Amino acid sequence: MFVKICGLTNELHVQVAVEAGADAVGFVFADSVRRVEPLQAARIASLVPETVKRVAVMLHPSNEEWQAVFRDFAPDVLQTDVADFKNLDVPNSVESWPVHREGNTVPDTVLPGGNRVSGTVFSGTYLYEGARSGSGETVDWSRAAELAKVGNMILAGGLSVGNVAEAISIVRPFGVDVSSAVESAPGEKDSQLIREFIIAAKAAENTL
Repeated sequence: MFVKICGLTNELHVQVAVEAGADAVGFVFADSVRRVEPLQAARIASLVPETVKRVAVMLHPSNEEWQAVFRDFAPDVLQTDVADFKNLDVPNSVESWPVHREGNTVPDTVLPGGNRVSGTVFSGTYLYEGARSGSGETVDWSRAAELAKVGNMILAGGLSVGNVAEAISIVRPFGVDVSSAVESAPGEKDSQLIREFIIAAKAAENTL
């Protein structure tokens, strides 16, 4: 089970996540209590091994904002809303993870089951979450399970140590993503919760 720990803001919790077995670490470059600057992210992620993906998490960035993050942070992955990518110059060296939000519908792309969402189809790796990132909103897992049959879905939104095993058993995603549920206060990550979440998610895969 692919596990991403998002909203990291210091070297300690990056190290904790990596040592506990995280497959990706996310750094937020959007308005949030977890926001970091590109050079700050580069510093705190400097010891992340090549086997762990460093993800730039953005929301409706201008191409200029994205280019600053690319230049100063040099992420492995750009994660932002699916419709944002049409305005961004993303080199082939950077993976694109579009975020598909539950309930978003516009008439330009048909997805599995006849549902529509802006931008590209579900393919490759993508995130599926609620309307607001980092808010702890849980999506409809039964709906997510249908979409997870296509591409590599990373399920996000409202996942925690207590429910990630159930979410994995129902949705059967490629991966899971957590931020607020591994915090002791908004924006303050908790080392023990990070470890427990990764352990729970990895263990849940063995029951599928």
